[in-house]
Amino acid sequence: MAEAVPGALRNPDFRKFWIGETVSLFGSEVTRFVLPLVAVLTLGASAFEVGVLNALRYVPIVIVSLFAGIWLDRRRRLPVLIGSNVVRAACIGLVPLLATLGGLTMWTLGAVALVLGTFTVIFDVGSLSLVPNLVDRPQLPDANGRLQTSFSAAMIVGPGVGGFLVTAMGAPLTLSVNAASYAFSVVMLLLLTVREPEPQAAADRPTVRASIAEGLHAVFGNRVLRNLLSQSATFNLAQNAMMTVFVIYTVRYLGLTAGELGLVLGIGSLGALAGGLLATRITRAVGYGRSLRLATIVAGLAPLTFLLARGSDVVSVALLTGAYGTAGFMLMIYNINTVSLRQVVTPNRLLARMNASYRMVLFGTIPLGALLGGSLAQYLGLRPAMVITVVLLTAPIAWTFFSPVFRLPTLPSGPDDPLVAPAPAEPTPVPAA
Repeated sequence: MAEAVPGALRNPDFRKFWIGETVSLFGSEVTRFVLPLVAVLTLGASAFEVGVLNALRYVPIVIVSLFAGIWLDRRRRLPVLIGSNVVRAACIGLVPLLATLGGLTMWTLGAVALVLGTFTVIFDVGSLSLVPNLVDRPQLPDANGRLQTSFSAAMIVGPGVGGFLVTAMGAPLTLSVNAASYAFSVVMLLLLTVREPEPQAAADRPTVRASIAEGLHAVFGNRVLRNLLSQSATFNLAQNAMMTVFVIYTVRYLGLTAGELGLVLGIGSLGALAGGLLATRITRAVGYGRSLRLATIVAGLAPLTFLLARGSDVVSVALLTGAYGTAGFMLMIYNINTVSLRQVVTPNRLLARMNASYRMVLFGTIPLGALLGGSLAQYLGLRPAMVITVVLLTAPIAWTFFSPVFRLPTLPSGPDDPLVAPAPAEPTPVPAA
């Protein structure tokens, strides 16, 4: 009988990292919910302006990601994570300060979103590359599962708390919660004792151009990651177009209050929490590729139910909550398995550049989706925009018919696993003399 792999939380460094990240994720979910409401409720922003604001948080992914990956592969990642959270705490803390002083405008709110997005890119690339150094490779699925479960729990509590705080103290002041959560994360990161591998010596480092090319090849030269990325990027485009419309649609078209919308997103996110807790069991029972196929199909179809809601009555709220929860349950299974897949099939020296290259495309579609959703709502109306975006969310299902990701029986053991490594080329026969 194979020896059981100990849980990642038995590792004291990962435990500290997880606690700090969990708290900051709660604060981040409050901000993700409240920042558009600051624009809508405090500044009277239009649907297009909300789309631009959402896009600005993700534009740095396209501009910064590749260089962040190179930078992080050439130095220890922990100090960078600490510095990034210090900047994020200061940045988001400016919003309530500016609102109190009467200096908050859409321009300043957009600038805050841009800076926040920049250092979020750096932090996320660094943290994804740090986790494999905190735990043993067999513990990666458990570590990623716990982080994704924390994200799910934050999705449950964040919107509800955000809606309550917006009602009690106003949208701008609510963002101080996130500033405090980043400060707590800094404290926990300072307590880590992990010794990261020595970065590559300066004399042995390739040029920036060669480093970028190597990082891109780690993604696009791998048929599994290449197919995984194209599908996930398509989903992110559609998801963010839909969510940009959804916030305005539920408030202005269906008539939900900020508190009611927070409850819909919070209670609905229980599905994501359940998915995080059950992902490993479901994957073992169904199989790796099959679990990803099931997750893709259900997550793509569930949001169609949003179209059945007709107001703020109990039945409509239940439909919104149920569909959001079902999609979240399946997406959590998908995310946990695919993050582990990316980490397992990539050598450690390329992790930051792989994550940067991958996320540049993966999240680079988010601002496009936000602008698409905002433009559709602005020029076609909220109801037509909602119909178009939820139908667009079914597009990733097409990958289940041809992507090799869905044929993987198990999670590969490493970069050289025959499941993902390219077959060796056949030797060219030498003609007889």
